[in-house]
Amino acid sequence: MLKDSYPLYLNNKAYQPNADLEVTDKYSGEVAFRVALADARTINEGIAGAVRAAEPMARMASFERQAVLDHCVNRFRERFDELAYALCVEAGKPIKDAEGEVTRLIDTFRIAAEESTRLYGEVQPLDISPRAMGYQGIWKRVPIGPCSFISPFNFPLNLAAHKIAPAIAVGCPFVMKPASRTPLGAIIMGEILAETDLPEGAFSILPAHRDGADLFTEDDRLKLLSFTGSPDVGWALKARSGRKKVVLELGGNAAVIVDADANLDDALERIVFGAFYQSGQSCIGVQRILIHEQVYDRFRDMLVAKTKSLVAGDPKDRNTFIGPMISEGEAKRLDSWIQQAVAGGATLLCGGRREGAMLEATLLEGVDRAAAAYREEAFGPLALLSKFSDFDAALEEVNDSKFGLQAGIFTRDLFKMFDAWDRLDVGGVVINDVPSYRVDNMPYGGVKDSGLGREGIRFAMEDMTEIRNLVIRRT
Repeated sequence: MLKDSYPLYLNNKAYQPNADLEVTDKYSGEVAFRVALADARTINEGIAGAVRAAEPMARMASFERQAVLDHCVNRFRERFDELAYALCVEAGKPIKDAEGEVTRLIDTFRIAAEESTRLYGEVQPLDISPRAMGYQGIWKRVPIGPCSFISPFNFPLNLAAHKIAPAIAVGCPFVMKPASRTPLGAIIMGEILAETDLPEGAFSILPAHRDGADLFTEDDRLKLLSFTGSPDVGWALKARSGRKKVVLELGGNAAVIVDADANLDDALERIVFGAFYQSGQSCIGVQRILIHEQVYDRFRDMLVAKTKSLVAGDPKDRNTFIGPMISEGEAKRLDSWIQQAVAGGATLLCGGRREGAMLEATLLEGVDRAAAAYREEAFGPLALLSKFSDFDAALEEVNDSKFGLQAGIFTRDLFKMFDAWDRLDVGGVVINDVPSYRVDNMPYGGVKDSGLGREGIRFAMEDMTEIRNLVIRRT
């Protein structure tokens, strides 16, 4: 189903200067296919092409941009099984989860197609004082210009889509660097975009090693950098980005509160999913579980039993829930955090064993708040349990983090819901579900070390545009 070799896309066209990037099957560890790597010259050509395409992209009518996005939606549906299988192989994502991500890819482009005709402005009265008598203002949004996108390995389809689709919707040309561990989803998107009538230079999909991709960040011809990935890398890129606008969607160690009045059976299903979906490799994966003391023992036992029942193995098997982490190195890193937490006094409730890139779904309780497993982003199949008696104290514990992406609250108390929304220092609060929940049209992003700006199609479109004002003197 997969080819041996794939090109990159330079200025709308397939280009195969080499096949230097080896992409492995994350379960077997064997090379699954090879992809062309872009060098600095190729990246420079892609940026130059985006600059040339800025004006013709801006001139495209909204119905023309919508037609491009509709074409993508139709082709993604036709290639659904191929996209899901490729994702399963290159990311090690269980096949049912891979199919779910393809569904979200389609949703994201469909939303962008709808929003592409809704780029509104406003008529603004200016006669707020005698000196402005007879003046009227009108403003509209215009494309910001050439954009640079850097996407991560964990959702290589949908997180790339959250950059590509709004760029097309507003008329911004772009260069994209997909994650070198999982480039194929973006390459297939490039293949489908190449079937359209976008102006030459409208897009380039350019896999590149991190140390060879400085132009994506530093080139002043680019007017916006949108990066999704680790906080350390994201903030370092921002520091080097110069005058361009920067949007960062970074990491988290998301918490969920289970109050005494919660529906425990419902919370159990959602929390286990949120913690261990795609082996916990999600920036909004459930990492900290705060449980009211009245239900703590019961819910802890429910969580342990459910977690032990999760099937681990080959992600191509439809019964598999836990697949491999993205690499053995990442599995070793998280395994060491688990061992350090246990050595520091934490109790291992289940899991904790590693074989290669496979790490068991793991629950710990009593983890010291200074431990890496508590303070940092686990980004793997690990969740920590703690007990609370006072809801206000639980909110303070959720805020006791350098991250602030999303939080979840299981409660039936309307007043606690609004208290949480007011007081939690996060980008989003999810009631009676896990922080891992995301719909692709909602504003999504974080505060503190979790990022800067918001994704979600309409909100990304705003970031990719600038306001241009018109003042009319009517005297």
